[in-house]
Amino acid sequence: MWKKAEKYLQKDEYIGSLIKKYGPCEIEPKKHIDYFQALVGEIIGQQLSGKAASTIYQRVKVKIGPRITANKILALSHQDLRDCGTSWAKARSLHDLAFCIKTRKLHVGKLAELPDKQIISELVAVKGIGLWTAEMFMMFTLGRQDVFSSGDLGLRKGLAKLVGKSFSPKEAETFALRWKPYRTLASWYVWKVVDN
Repeated sequence: MWKKAEKYLQKDEYIGSLIKKYGPCEIEPKKHIDYFQALVGEIIGQQLSGKAASTIYQRVKVKIGPRITANKILALSHQDLRDCGTSWAKARSLHDLAFCIKTRKLHVGKLAELPDKQIISELVAVKGIGLWTAEMFMMFTLGRQDVFSSGDLGLRKGLAKLVGKSFSPKEAETFALRWKPYRTLASWYVWKVVDN
């Protein structure tokens, strides 16, 4: 999926060496995934380490069964979700997401067909889903190729390490334009700098 993007970015002074060092990008669109469950995971994962988010997500699954649905989330109280490890705010967000699905305010099955800007506007209409969550969903669930999340602290830390200076969100956004139309791939390599 990323061959053309890798070829394009190999010429970049910052990303080229990272492609050699870390190998092919592992982001792939998840075509057969339940987008509602993916969004539940994204909400739970906000501002948490991957390990903590995974633990809480698994607790929710244990509580309601292997398949998380809008009806099952709505059947839980906020306290039930708190008992799984979510914050009050995330419990409210999960309920709002489930309510939006149930009342058809949000058609998650159609998100993959929409342009990026429309996906963002659909998702941020749900309480508790902000720009960052929408961007992570587009990158890691839909596999969109040109997403850069300038509000992501990890990305800005990676850029600082890579370039040798700190970046505000606006500066990071401007700097990342050099990687258009493959900013998702570039982001993955920048995160690798922080992870390692």
